[in-house]
Amino acid sequence: MKNKQPNSDDCFICGRNNPVGLHMTFYDNGENEVVSEYEVADCYNSYPGIVHGGIVAAMLDEVVGRVAMIGDHHHFMMTAKMEVKYRQPVPTETKLQIIGRIVRLRGRIGKAVGEIRLPDNSIVAEAELTIVDVPPDMVAGVDVAALGWRVDPDY
Repeated sequence: MKNKQPNSDDCFICGRNNPVGLHMTFYDNGENEVVSEYEVADCYNSYPGIVHGGIVAAMLDEVVGRVAMIGDHHHFMMTAKMEVKYRQPVPTETKLQIIGRIVRLRGRIGKAVGEIRLPDNSIVAEAELTIVDVPPDMVAGVDVAALGWRVDPDY
């Protein structure tokens, strides 16, 4: 992965200034895949040591939705349908790889898939999404710079 994708200021998943957010970062391969490596803090658990299922779904939703931004960081899509399969409990405080891949992206509707992998490469959760272009009236007049939408340097 070589292309770092933008973050915003306030998003729950990627927002750099969100005090309760995950602060995830994302990279794409320039073609069909987006990846984030991330350790979920214990404060986002359900059972001790296990990531809450809603957080798992949110991470998958974000990484899959970002496939539309490969090559165009202003191509915003949103989820119309999402099916998540929880294969096994997702542990907190463990390095995870969260991956989104394009299945089909034509016109204003697309299909994409995502998965979360453990360090041993086993899949702990996966999702299939139908994504659609954000309606033009939702983004008309939105100043993305004011939202803090930018690529931050890696340190």
